[in-house]
Amino acid sequence: MSEYTDVQWFPGHMTKTKRQMQKALPLTHMVAEILDARIPYSSRNPDLASILGGKPRIVLLNKSDAADPAVTARWIKWFEGKNIPALAVECNKGKGVNQVLPLCREVLKDRIAAWEKKGMGKQPIRVMVVGIPNVGKSSLINRLSRGAKAKVADKPGVTRGNQWFSFGKGGELLDTPGVLWPKFDDPMVGEHLAFTGAVKDQVVDTEHLACRLIGLLSKEYPDRLKERYGLENLDEEPYELLGLIGRKRGMLISGGEVDTERASIAVLDEFRGGKLGRISLETPEKMEG
Repeated sequence: MSEYTDVQWFPGHMTKTKRQMQKALPLTHMVAEILDARIPYSSRNPDLASILGGKPRIVLLNKSDAADPAVTARWIKWFEGKNIPALAVECNKGKGVNQVLPLCREVLKDRIAAWEKKGMGKQPIRVMVVGIPNVGKSSLINRLSRGAKAKVADKPGVTRGNQWFSFGKGGELLDTPGVLWPKFDDPMVGEHLAFTGAVKDQVVDTEHLACRLIGLLSKEYPDRLKERYGLENLDEEPYELLGLIGRKRGMLISGGEVDTERASIAVLDEFRGGKLGRISLETPEKMEG
């Protein structure tokens, strides 16, 4: 199981999304980039820096309740070392989202001071929310805007597909569709995105993907794997471990063989749902190593 899962997925609408982002960017004051706290490196769009230029940015590490808290703390420190303020959030539960507007104000404090000198202190902070598919943009916006419907904006240059929402006192969010990039140059990136569900399962070999995940977890979080699936040891190859998991779960087909496809889906779904515990697949040290 040494080979990465080959993942390449770039639907045509994502090219359109990039154009929409570039056109709407001048209407905003800053950008909130949402990443998956379990895979902050792989869930970053490398094209984003060139799209945003020098626009101020914050990073929100979403799904932090499913990530290893010690690793998330190191990622926050890593981003701050790059002069990018970062915050751990859990958008579905609302954890940490009340800190987003204060952090935005802190990033824009010099600009806000300049507005106040000109008598424009009540001007709303306009924040573009960006991120790959399935990373939690909608959940964040629903939490911050308290479920408010999208504003019908009369601002010039707002293209169809971009929506404005009010949040807090003096904040406006610009939603953009999730966007991946044309090619995953690093096969690890595509695989990690597939592990977390950012890439549709229909475009990958589910059994191979589940075996790759089992192999990774057996090295990084062996106790979690043993505890969840009642495995005594992890000496077997990942495919054999997948078979053991399926057999223990009673996932059998005619003849008593294990339904490995069904077992694969269970392993992936349970990892994505946080049922294996708080797990981070990437650390700053490994990504820079």
